[in-house]
Amino acid sequence: MVWAVSAGQLARIDRRPTAMAPPEVRLADGVAMSYSAIYRSQPHVRTVIDFLGRNIAQLGLHVYRRVSDTDRERLADHPLARLLSRPNPATTRYRLINALVQDIATYDMAVLARIRPEDAGNDIGGLVRLPPSRVRLVDGDWMEPGAFEVTGRAGKFIVPRDRAVYLRGYNPDGDRDGLSPMETLRGTLAEGYSSQQYREQLWRNGARMAGWISRPAEARAWSDKARERFRADWRGLYTGTGTAAGGTPILEDGMEWHAGGMTPEQAQYLETRKLTREEVAAAYHIPLPMVGILDHATFSNIREQHRQLYQDTLGPWLVWLAEEIELQILSDLPDSEGVYCEFNIAAKMAGSFEEQAAAMSTMVGGPVMTRNEGRARVNLPRLDGGDELIVPLNVTEGGQASPRDSAPPSVEPSESAPREASAVVRGKRQPGPDPSARTSTRPGMKRL
Repeated sequence: MVWAVSAGQLARIDRRPTAMAPPEVRLADGVAMSYSAIYRSQPHVRTVIDFLGRNIAQLGLHVYRRVSDTDRERLADHPLARLLSRPNPATTRYRLINALVQDIATYDMAVLARIRPEDAGNDIGGLVRLPPSRVRLVDGDWMEPGAFEVTGRAGKFIVPRDRAVYLRGYNPDGDRDGLSPMETLRGTLAEGYSSQQYREQLWRNGARMAGWISRPAEARAWSDKARERFRADWRGLYTGTGTAAGGTPILEDGMEWHAGGMTPEQAQYLETRKLTREEVAAAYHIPLPMVGILDHATFSNIREQHRQLYQDTLGPWLVWLAEEIELQILSDLPDSEGVYCEFNIAAKMAGSFEEQAAAMSTMVGGPVMTRNEGRARVNLPRLDGGDELIVPLNVTEGGQASPRDSAPPSVEPSESAPREASAVVRGKRQPGPDPSARTSTRPGMKRL
């Protein structure tokens, strides 16, 4: 393979990259919301983003060493395992992963600052989340930022690139930063905002039908003062929380009420809200039943969509996060040869306990747990002599495949064996010995 271009040559193409677009979305005339404000005010967006963060954070993140092609060893005391289990004295693993995923889902980027071992309370250092709303990418080129400027009330602080963990998604304009799904959902979010404003105005008006009032042309002329008085009296009595809201208005001078506007049924308000949630869920590749849309849900397809969730929806997220951790964190830690991390997705993909026990027993041809291992699953103390694997007498090598096969093997009757009590000969049932003549073999019972 011929290496034709160096990374430095590519970076020099644009040393002054285009500034990041402000992280906000225009929802209406004169109304623009930041990504964080959309997360706070748009329930559908928060539902989907929270779903991603919580479901990924609940998965265990384990560290392994590859021993051979068919074997691996879990490293519970490896520096990476210790760092992930307690990133800093005030943060748990769950909170860090949850915040990391939600930052990426909201901004398509996430930044973690590396802190010193003495600040982390250990000998390996720690990680602290930097809110993307406070971070600005500075210096560098179109491929990689040079540093991160963190802004607070007390001033600004520069975090060099080599002292930070930086994750970002795909952006067609360059690799410097990601492209938030909020930009793609701009039209859907604007429609949802307008729908929400309509609902608030409807209830502010006492949920009454909108309309207008006409006054006959031949009525006496109105002065500006009289017109303002009528308008103030009308709003104070019949709209909002007025004393006569919902009552029958009394019109004067031959005025007429003309109904207008659009009812919630005509506006298809419920359908619009459901469509907004569907569009947001589709943008994050989440099956609809997982976010509460159960129009076409059944027991069987929900079960399959649960599997699809951890395979097609969360699967790419888990691979991405694990590889970024190995690239940016594990490579700087000691004893990293042959070490990797992996989310424990097997616990979510496995069937029920009964299904797992039956499948495992069939695969191995015998019991797979000792008595003490079984007692540990139900939080019972160990027993002396309970560490031996008990093999039932009906399970032997070359015999039955598993203890689930309990039927005895068939035996060909010999010539001297007694005939059955009855037999079928040429389609006719032949009488056998009298059943009452048999002697019961059960103890304590007598033949009557």
